[in-house]
Amino acid sequence: MAEARTYQQYVMMKWLILIGLVIFLLASCLVSLMAGSADISAIDVLKTVSGHGSRQMNSILWNVRLPRMAAAIAVGTALSMCGCIMQNVLRNPLASASTLGVSQGASFGAAVAIVFLGAGSQVNTALSISDPYAVSICAFAGGMITTVAILMLSRMRESTPSVMVLAGVALSSVFSGGTTLIQYFSDDVMVASIVYWTFGNLGRAGWSEICLIAILSAAAFLFFICNSWNYNAIESGHDSARSLGVNTSMLIPASLAACALIASVSVAFTGCISFIGLIASHIARRFVGNDYRFLVPCSALTGAILLIITDIVCRMAVSPVVLPIGAITSFMGAPLFLYLIIRQRRVG
Repeated sequence: MAEARTYQQYVMMKWLILIGLVIFLLASCLVSLMAGSADISAIDVLKTVSGHGSRQMNSILWNVRLPRMAAAIAVGTALSMCGCIMQNVLRNPLASASTLGVSQGASFGAAVAIVFLGAGSQVNTALSISDPYAVSICAFAGGMITTVAILMLSRMRESTPSVMVLAGVALSSVFSGGTTLIQYFSDDVMVASIVYWTFGNLGRAGWSEICLIAILSAAAFLFFICNSWNYNAIESGHDSARSLGVNTSMLIPASLAACALIASVSVAFTGCISFIGLIASHIARRFVGNDYRFLVPCSALTGAILLIITDIVCRMAVSPVVLPIGAITSFMGAPLFLYLIIRQRRVG
């Protein structure tokens, strides 16, 4: 009886944490809609969202700030779930889309589109992507090629986490070198366009792209939640999971494919946004532990909150200039990455 009561308290505490994160996310969304070069009060935000705002407020919120906020939620959710699941199936706390080469593969694909398909252009002094869909398709293809290559390399030998991680590191280096070579043989406009794309920009995605990321992320979320008990079993090791009836030979490739899909689509439409998946999943573990019934949604909420807060910093730090969000997330993620490496070495 006491054990049942303790378990109910455990579950209730996890639900309270999730509810708290939802409230924090809503508060972050309100601040995001208020923040910017044009000051908008909370009352004006609520009036505009409810359909009673002025023409100027409607233009600012519906055309600029709401799409950025929605993109932050969709991309932050996708990347953080990728980090959470990759760290589980690869049994490595440093695994994420940015550390396994998915983002680098997407960057290489974007560089190919910009240079060889002429998707980059310059109007007066402003850089732009003249064919965003070509860049997005090539970036998506690059991210998926990375994942397929990792899975194929892992199949050549026993499918161990170390093989997959090392394959990701190697492919990341290959794609980074390929992007550098493309830049070396390109003209100034093409080089500048590639750099401009890799900065990362939440304002680049329109409502149709945001909806696509959200739909794919929702489908991946359902897949991850349905397999949450299997991921809990994997926490004890692949051998233990197989002894409990988990088909790891099917679950691991399927999970990595789902992660690559949503990560590649996110990077394709917004550019490289590093370390969100790595940071969010580890912060979420501090709140709810390794129970994937709660860790997956907690990671998703944490990633969305972090990316919204980072976007606010980008817009307000040197307003009206908007800083590249990829650079800010790298500043946030690099110290944590080094900390995890040092801690893992001490534990080992």
